[in-house]
Amino acid sequence: MTKADIVNEIAKNTGIDKVTVLTTVESFMEVVKESLSKDDNVYLRGFGSFIVKKRAEKTARNISKNTTIIIPEHNIPAFKPAKTFVAQIKK
Repeated sequence: MTKADIVNEIAKNTGIDKVTVLTTVESFMEVVKESLSKDDNVYLRGFGSFIVKKRAEKTARNISKNTTIIIPEHNIPAFKPAKTFVAQIKK
């Protein structure tokens, strides 16, 4: 499902015009991105959590040049679904 599909579904189910729904969806995504960039997690009860995971420093290999490189510690975004959401999908 794409963003356009989500906008169409929400517009169809709520009766709100697509432009308003698209603005709302894009605003939601922007707020989540800004929050995660500030290392703040986003919790949506019953749906899941958008969290920032910390990756430790590690040694990797460049096999084409046969050298080792150090990948520094960094953060990545992740999504952890709520237990009720997972239970609903497992049915």
